[in-house]
Amino acid sequence: MAERNRQLEAANQPILDSVGDGIYGLDLDGNITFANPAASQLTGYSQEGLIGHSIHELHLYARWDGSPYHFIETGMYQTLKQGIAKQSDSDVFWRHSGDHFAVSWTCTPIKRGGEVQGAVLAFRDITQRKRQEHQLRDALAEVERLRDRLQAENAYLQAEVKNEGRFDSIVGESPALKSVLDQIDQVAPTNSSVLIIGESGTGKEAMARAIHDLSPRRDRPLIKVNCGAITPTLIESELFGHEKGAFTGATKQRQGHFELADGGTIFLDEVGELPLDAQVKLLRVLQEHEISRLGSESSLSVDVRVIAATNRDLVEMVENGTFRMDLFYRLNVFPLTVPPLRDRREDIPLLVNKFLADQGRAQGRTFTRLTEDGMELLLAYHWPGNIRELQNVIERAAILARDQVVPIAPHLVNSGISSNDEPTSSLPGFVLDGPQDFVSLAENEAFYIRRVLQHTNWAVAGKGGAAEILDLPASTLRSRMKKLGIERTD
Repeated sequence: MAERNRQLEAANQPILDSVGDGIYGLDLDGNITFANPAASQLTGYSQEGLIGHSIHELHLYARWDGSPYHFIETGMYQTLKQGIAKQSDSDVFWRHSGDHFAVSWTCTPIKRGGEVQGAVLAFRDITQRKRQEHQLRDALAEVERLRDRLQAENAYLQAEVKNEGRFDSIVGESPALKSVLDQIDQVAPTNSSVLIIGESGTGKEAMARAIHDLSPRRDRPLIKVNCGAITPTLIESELFGHEKGAFTGATKQRQGHFELADGGTIFLDEVGELPLDAQVKLLRVLQEHEISRLGSESSLSVDVRVIAATNRDLVEMVENGTFRMDLFYRLNVFPLTVPPLRDRREDIPLLVNKFLADQGRAQGRTFTRLTEDGMELLLAYHWPGNIRELQNVIERAAILARDQVVPIAPHLVNSGISSNDEPTSSLPGFVLDGPQDFVSLAENEAFYIRRVLQHTNWAVAGKGGAAEILDLPASTLRSRMKKLGIERTD
């Protein structure tokens, strides 16, 4: 039979010599009986180094990573032992020089009288094809990653559109507000971290939006995260993302908020609610500009500006051990304190006009102004809920209004929530006595104004007068005194 194979090889020698693919003749033991010139060129072996040697020992003794590859596992073995043609493009052939190349091969049995006598193996170098396939897979993975990122960013943009008319703009001309806006102008062009401090409802998110919009990052997204609204077990996944299978329910890879904010700004509202383990990871981002998805051992570089906000006393939390000192100093590079509404009462009429216009658009109606009494009530109220509470009051009043001029019923501005910073606290010796639950708002207001006037010896206008203490125009205070029947009796 060997003689017959040699005769066939001699007859087809010109064809075998001219093809670019490597071609081997194999006997039943996998030894090479013939090799064309292309086979020698591809593998680096001479004809003498190939003929009579096992293809397993020469080329198929190890996989890509160098791990052992037993000959019985190869498709060529199945061809020789079972007479079944096999092919593969997932193997490598090792060269004489010790390196390897990706190979595509086809092994066809040679039979005589139904018995397998040997096989013909044709192979070619597909390293370039494999490289292109890897590049294509990487490109497709990158496209998939960018698609997911764009979808997530689009979701955030849609949420921004839905929030149009809430706190996406800053309204006011008071000195307290202008001081904050001046600080925003100074810090916005930088990459410094900003810590916005203020009571709930003062518009901290609007301040963060202003900083982002005035920064060089304005064309990239502002990603907003309410740290207090995320379940503690999911905070790490939400902020930094996770890999598929990282935990039960993680059915696909997910980008976190920091990855989505790459090149832009992340706004961490209620940052004081972060658990300590998440604080450690946040500190790493600020220090090293790197994140690791949950379930991943690799790191990703991110370029993100951090703006944090809180209505809690972080200094006290640091002293209590519930907030990391090193993270506090990283976030507190540029502290920005947002004044409460009671410290910027001159802005109330401007805010009222904005919210009335918003409600007019929302309800398809026209509202021109508040009643005079209604505005006076708003100016005298202590606003524990700040701008958010004012917006809610205007919305309720607009719903109840039957005319273009909107009245404010006293019960609309009586939330039942007290404030440690309401105007009474700044008046020396002023103490509310009597069961306040059993007096009307007008009676309480009259009692308060009268005590302020007593404190100023009934001076209404001028420096140190009642109007200045109440933060009201003198004409408004006189009108209110007349309406409430407040007169000097001594």
